[in-house]
Amino acid sequence: MDEKMQRMMEQLQRDPSAIQGLMQSRDGQALLRMLTQQDQGASLQRAAQSAVKGDTTQLARMVTQVMQSPDGAALVERINKAIRK
Repeated sequence: MDEKMQRMMEQLQRDPSAIQGLMQSRDGQALLRMLTQQDQGASLQRAAQSAVKGDTTQLARMVTQVMQSPDGAALVERINKAIRK
């Protein structure tokens, strides 16, 4: 997990309302679609359960996979900027 991704995960963990706002945003919805398209959300559900317990490794790995595409990278960058505000 790179440093930027680590900071984003830490910030989201500190501010649960940021997660809710993110998931309700257009970019959050697009990210959710990207993260659930392969297995109807089973992997995301497992990653979220691990994240609740403090292990964000699986979730970060999934986001990193999304970032492999230009569209995914741009989406995550916009989300990063929105979270920093």
